[in-house]
Amino acid sequence: MIKTKDLKQIIKFNATPNQIYDTLMNSKKHSEFTNSNAKMNNKVNGKFTAYDNYIKGFNIELIKDKKIVQLWRCNDWPLNHYSEVTFSFKSIKGGTKLTFTQINIPIKQYRGIKQGWIDYYWRPLKELF
Repeated sequence: MIKTKDLKQIIKFNATPNQIYDTLMNSKKHSEFTNSNAKMNNKVNGKFTAYDNYIKGFNIELIKDKKIVQLWRCNDWPLNHYSEVTFSFKSIKGGTKLTFTQINIPIKQYRGIKQGWIDYYWRPLKELF
């Protein structure tokens, strides 16, 4: 059994829930803000890749402009181990409150994953909007 840890981050953006949702789920926009290749899929059970195939997974639940739930893994994780990520969007005055959780992160990768979301997702998204 792999030892894991869970992560929760709350981020505010000066953009609408639709803008954030669309940027995460659109292949071209996702590729542009991460400065790497991404192939997103807008269907439940649809597969996706991000960061030049370093990240792979598939969608579990999609509620437009409200919620994205995905099974997600990195290429250097233990074979067949996935974590579950949830992006929940709430409209607030001046933008969007994003509540992000990721459960079952392999403990050896936790620190890098925690900082990676900040450096490679939240900061670029804030700069975009």
